[in-house]
Amino acid sequence: MQQNNGLDRNQIILFMLFSLIMMGAMFYFQPAPEEPAATTAQVPQTATSATPAAMTNLNDSLKTAAISQVELKNKELRLVISTLGGQISTVELNEYKAYNKETDTNDKNLLLFDKNNSAYGFRFKDKTGKLLNTRDLVFTPKQNGNSVTMQAGINGAVIQFIYTLQDKYTVDFNVKTQGLSKLVSGQNAEFIWDHSARQMEKGRSQEQTHTEFNYAFDNYGSFDYDGRTTMEETEETLNWIAIKQQFFTAVLEPQSGFTNSFGSQESIEEGEFLKKFSFSAQTAMSGGEFNQNFKWYFMPLDLNLLKDYGKNFDELLPLGWSFIGTMNRWFFMPMYNIIAGWGLTAGWVIFLMTIIVKLILSPIMFKQHKLSAMMRVIRPEIDEVNAKHKGGDAMKKQQEVMAVYRKAGVNQMAGCLPALVQIPIFYALFRFFPNFIDLRGQSFWFAKDLTAYDDVIKLPFNLPVFGWDHISIFALACTVVILIYTVMTSGNIQQPQQEGMPNMKVLMYIFPITFFFFLNTSSSGLSWYYFVSNALNIFIILAIKYLILDEKKIHAQIQENKTKAPKPEGKFQKRMREMMEQAQEQQKQQQKQTGKKK
Repeated sequence: MQQNNGLDRNQIILFMLFSLIMMGAMFYFQPAPEEPAATTAQVPQTATSATPAAMTNLNDSLKTAAISQVELKNKELRLVISTLGGQISTVELNEYKAYNKETDTNDKNLLLFDKNNSAYGFRFKDKTGKLLNTRDLVFTPKQNGNSVTMQAGINGAVIQFIYTLQDKYTVDFNVKTQGLSKLVSGQNAEFIWDHSARQMEKGRSQEQTHTEFNYAFDNYGSFDYDGRTTMEETEETLNWIAIKQQFFTAVLEPQSGFTNSFGSQESIEEGEFLKKFSFSAQTAMSGGEFNQNFKWYFMPLDLNLLKDYGKNFDELLPLGWSFIGTMNRWFFMPMYNIIAGWGLTAGWVIFLMTIIVKLILSPIMFKQHKLSAMMRVIRPEIDEVNAKHKGGDAMKKQQEVMAVYRKAGVNQMAGCLPALVQIPIFYALFRFFPNFIDLRGQSFWFAKDLTAYDDVIKLPFNLPVFGWDHISIFALACTVVILIYTVMTSGNIQQPQQEGMPNMKVLMYIFPITFFFFLNTSSSGLSWYYFVSNALNIFIILAIKYLILDEKKIHAQIQENKTKAPKPEGKFQKRMREMMEQAQEQQKQQQKQTGKKK
């Protein structure tokens, strides 16, 4: 794997010698002083370097050796291109701001590249086996509007990097060489990209989770990502490679694709940066020359913008796979946009979204709560069966319990349907709230950003293991209402009848508390949604119990069902009964065999 280790000792010595020769030549051939001509080709000379490691090993006098910068700017982007390596050294998204810890708001310039956190270039092997790296070259700039040509010479060969800033967060990056075929061997150039992803958002752990490699292949038809330590694609030709963060990304698209791609990533636990990435791949040369067109994209993860490119960029937005992603794209996002179009703030939009989802699920929820009421009515008979078989044949007891349910017309499996329906909704929203850029920076009550946690309650210490220094009010409120809802719905849960079996009621009470540990560092929009959802559940239960369902009528219906012929068993019920009978028969056979041995 290609690692971002900066410059080694030999490279530093060569660079220092090169810099000293350049300084001597500049001094010896310095022309007589004259009035400087007006130009936009470059700004006053400033110190830059290819990598942070190089800067820490060079003294101040060497930093200024023939290095300058060129600026390109449009509505969306501001780029600074350094003559050292001919690289883009600064990328600023003009229409967005980054999180500022000191002010607890998004008011810092949003810089994807800056302070040498990103370095890239091409590496060639010459005919003697030595490596030539464009990151070590000093280029000469020539600017024409929002296009600049960076040119460098190396042993008689000429290398040009031509950057053209276009609209929609796009930068054309064309590479041309002349005479390179006399120096190099092989038919491929190696592209090297080292990048340290800077923290942009308030929730560090959440943003770090969403910071990863993304790439497309199969002529843009397939997509994959890698959030682990390494990536290796030796058989696929990558159509583009991206280093994606929570809401922003840098993408490089080569005209002829990347082959033999390798990447590594390493999490950074604290400080300005989240992760350290290193990527290397090969791209084709022709006849010993390297003439290749690339495109850089520095863009926000806005779904409509990403889809406009038609290059599978919309997969960069982590909305979930298959049905989950479809639900977010075609249901939750359009719903949010329609309601937000009414002029409501983001928090109230989420409130109305919750009500709409509840209304859609109301028929299923009604059946669930009706089943709950029916089970309360037949609870005395269930308790009677449990008491009858206490300490006895557990299989026989279970059969009689199922018979009580069957005679009463109660289908236990019907209670599983609402839970199954809500699982994909939960996961879709888990993906939606932290990654929907329209919520980024939107405040609501004490939450300053609904895509991050609220931290009004500050702790005077960091909580061990978790590393928290705050308590989220939204997460706390959500945990309380889930506990209340659990107390109200746990009455139908049977206590364990055998020793060693877990107490399900205790487990149900533990779940909301453990859920708090998840929500405390998650999107406050997600916590707000589940607070409203569970508060509505409580009101629905009360309304059904006291205004809609009459337990006396339900009891009468159950008694009437007992006098009727039982309904035919469903396939699942029949299968369960047969399995229990088989298990009971096997148990009897085992007991007989045990008796014979004695």
